[in-house]
Amino acid sequence: MRLFTSATILCSLIAGAALAWSIPPLPRKSPEFTIAEPASKPNTPDKISLLSSYKGRVVLLAFVHTTCPHCQVYSQMLTKLHQELGPRGFQPIDIAWNPQAKMLVPGWIKQFSIDFPVGFCESYDPIMNFMGFSVMDRPVVPLAVVIDKKGMIRAQSPPQGDLNLQDEAYLRTLITNLLNETSPAHK
Repeated sequence: MRLFTSATILCSLIAGAALAWSIPPLPRKSPEFTIAEPASKPNTPDKISLLSSYKGRVVLLAFVHTTCPHCQVYSQMLTKLHQELGPRGFQPIDIAWNPQAKMLVPGWIKQFSIDFPVGFCESYDPIMNFMGFSVMDRPVVPLAVVIDKKGMIRAQSPPQGDLNLQDEAYLRTLITNLLNETSPAHK
């Protein structure tokens, strides 16, 4: 019995290490992501935009569940940071990815006074691929990805989350530093 337990633990450690290595290193070029926002009126198409259309801004892409209390608080904090840093080029975007997210997003925006784009994703696959997560990962929410003005991912939550990327002071400093960066052409 003891041998089986040791072998199981060893296999688990090796598998865990392999999964940790599967997430691409930072910084890296942000892959494209399609942002689908629910239509504002019945019988009209959803608004579709591409993440790359925000190039030139510092973007925080947050993957949330509309039913998650932590996500609700997080998005309210992002609204506060957007009001403060948006004029300098900060752009938060929420992507809701829980069941029935498309239907729940309009109420989410209204209830929590979200002042930035909120999209939805009806499948976990695009998010898992964007984040570079394994199919074996069971991510928590909220997840955050911070993308600089050049379209490079500079910070990202691992599947188990990152308390730093949920801390207002930490985010304010990170975003401010990225907003203050100049491109090599302007140096």
